[in-house]
Amino acid sequence: MEVQFVASFSPIVRDAGAASEFYGAALGLSFEGGDGDHVFTEKLPGIKHFGLWPLSEAAEACFGSSDWPADVPVPQATIEFGVRDVAAAAAELEGRGYRLLHGARTEPWNQVTSRLLSPEGLLVTVCYTPWFHTGNEEPSPA
Repeated sequence: MEVQFVASFSPIVRDAGAASEFYGAALGLSFEGGDGDHVFTEKLPGIKHFGLWPLSEAAEACFGSSDWPADVPVPQATIEFGVRDVAAAAAELEGRGYRLLHGARTEPWNQVTSRLLSPEGLLVTVCYTPWFHTGNEEPSPA
């Protein structure tokens, strides 16, 4: 697997108001995009996407329910690594003994993702995010 870049980093937040106060008001970050409590910026130098991702939305993305399963450790943050072939990266991770939360699939926003928890409890995504690439690169089918 060849990681091309860090595509995204987002604290997973339980209190959206407190998180917005800290990251927005206290640190001075601006969030130009979002949907509900999920806010983000793609204009912060050094990272392609930084957001505040509600735990309920992370649960929905991983498990199809707004409730995080009691038998799975709750992550504090998520980090996404851009790869060319998500299905191959997911298979490689499984082959090394890591348990995927879900295999390669195309999200409604057209990003191809596969997710798992890291040994220290981060929600890790290997992904292909079309708008972060130049040229005519196409993701592998999910």
